[in-house]
Amino acid sequence: MGSYGMLARRAIQTETPVMVQIQELIRGAKDAMSLAQGVVYWQPPKQALEKVKELVWDPSVSRYGADEGIPELREALIKKLHHENKLCKSSVMVTAGANQAFVNIVLTLCDAGDSVVMFAPYYFNAYMSFQMTGVTDILVGPGNPKTLHPDADWLERTLLETKPTPKLVTVVNPGNPSGTYIPEPLLMRISDLCRDAGCWLVVDNTYEYFMYDGLKHSCVEGNHIVNIFSFSKAYGMMGWRVGYIAYPSEVEGFEALLLKIQDNIPICASIISQRLALHSLEVGPEWVTEQVKGLIKNRTLVLEALSPLGEDAVKGGEGAIYLWAKLPDKYLDDFEVVRWLAWKHGVVVIPGSACGCQGHVRISFGGLLEGDCRLAAVRLRRGLEELVKDGMVH
Repeated sequence: MGSYGMLARRAIQTETPVMVQIQELIRGAKDAMSLAQGVVYWQPPKQALEKVKELVWDPSVSRYGADEGIPELREALIKKLHHENKLCKSSVMVTAGANQAFVNIVLTLCDAGDSVVMFAPYYFNAYMSFQMTGVTDILVGPGNPKTLHPDADWLERTLLETKPTPKLVTVVNPGNPSGTYIPEPLLMRISDLCRDAGCWLVVDNTYEYFMYDGLKHSCVEGNHIVNIFSFSKAYGMMGWRVGYIAYPSEVEGFEALLLKIQDNIPICASIISQRLALHSLEVGPEWVTEQVKGLIKNRTLVLEALSPLGEDAVKGGEGAIYLWAKLPDKYLDDFEVVRWLAWKHGVVVIPGSACGCQGHVRISFGGLLEGDCRLAAVRLRRGLEELVKDGMVH
């Protein structure tokens, strides 16, 4: 008893969370600046925080709430989905963040041994959610080399040729880790392919408000589609942990299964967090889009810092808070480069191998105020110039 062999194989075989490794790296690298974690630098709206600060004395905040979310928040979210996302046939469940929403969906829709489809570069936590629930047949499709858009032709062939048909296809739009936006016609084609093949499409819309250069976010709806949303980035609520699932109202039994899973994991999302989410919604999306405008300068600073890698090395950045960059060909061990940048140059990024693409890095431009981002960008540029010219000099 007590040996490693007594532990669950599916947990052992799940990837180690890259953010845990990065947090250890940051602690070990003196005064390192982070362009790694997917966070924003702002807090929730001041007026929303003012409304909840007295709620600690409200007895209802310390009790369990409805598993699916407090009624006022769910009602407000249904209105938001209708008005902003054009989703009119969806029901809502509030979760403890979008990551928990995704785990709920995997447990609701997939059995151990099912095959599922993702596209590289993929979101590492979604990959881990499949692994830890026993969904180990993960088919990873390519992105377009120029745009990183999911390859719909590959998807069409894969759905036709794989028997049994994959249970689920998932995308993040705009992308994590790439910052790539999936245009509406392509998203519709992916949806149609999934519908025709009889498989689910799960779309993570965490970065719906993070769009640049005049691009507009769009959603798709259908009885084979689940949409996931989050308050974490838009309203600066990372630590408050509130996300939500928009699932098809007409699919019989879906709600009942979601409730089984919800009741066994968080029971309900934190009540005070849900209240803050509700008051943040009342402030409105205009508040968010104003914050997002402040990231445009950060994006420019980081883009310039990546220029030593060459013009075609950097992709993404149309949405979300990420840029995706290819390292010089000889640096397939991207984690070694990430450690070197942290220790030698005091700047931290994410290794692309965590997202299914060796020899790449993900850079987040959302977490620092402009002045700090400028300093981090100077360090990154200096490190990349040295990497390209002289290699990893210690």
